[in-house]
Amino acid sequence: MINTIKQTLENSFSFADYRKKVTSLIAEGKSTGHTQSEDLLKYSELNETRMNRLEKTIEVTPETKTKLQNLDKKYIWLVLSEGWCGDAAQIVPVIHKMAEATDKVELKIALRDDNDALMQHFLTNGGKAIPKLIVLDAQTLEVVLDWGPRPHGAKQLILDYKAAHGVVDEPAKIELQKWYLHDKGISIQNEIVEMHENILA
Repeated sequence: MINTIKQTLENSFSFADYRKKVTSLIAEGKSTGHTQSEDLLKYSELNETRMNRLEKTIEVTPETKTKLQNLDKKYIWLVLSEGWCGDAAQIVPVIHKMAEATDKVELKIALRDDNDALMQHFLTNGGKAIPKLIVLDAQTLEVVLDWGPRPHGAKQLILDYKAAHGVVDEPAKIELQKWYLHDKGISIQNEIVEMHENILA
C-alpha cells in the first residue's frame, strides 16, 4: 500500500489549494469527482458557503490544541474528500484548523474519485464513504490510524433516522446539518485526539 499512499500524496492538495480547486470547478459549472450532475453542482455550491462560514467560526479548543502540540512525532493527515460531500464540508475545515494548531501535523487533501486505489483500502461497510482521514507517520508513511466518515453522534443520528424512516432523504440531511451546527466541531476534535492518544497508550 505504500506506493498507493505515495501516489495519492503526489496527487494531493493543501487545504488552500483544495478550496481553490473546488471554487474554480464551480465557476465552470462543475463539481469535483468523476460524475457530474446538477444536484452535485448544487451541493458543491452549498458546501462552498458552509466552508466559508466554518473557516471563520470554528475554533480549536485549548485542550485539543495542547494535546496536538504534545504529539510524540510528526504526522501527515491525508483526507479523502470531494467538494459535493456535505459531511466533508462540515468536517474538513475542522481538521484544517486542528492541523494549523500544531507543527506536528501536515494536512493533505486528495479527491476520492482520482485516488480510488487508496479509497479501496478504507471502505466503510463496503462503500466509499467520505471524508476519510488517514493518519500517516510522516517519516515512514505507515498508516497509524484512520477516522471517518462521520463523528459518532452524526453517524448515530443517520442510523436512527434510517431505522425509523427506511431511507436517508432530504429531511435527514437537514437534521444532520443541524447536528453539525450545534456540535461546533467539538466531537470531531475529541474523537481524532482521542484516537491519537490511544495509539500512544
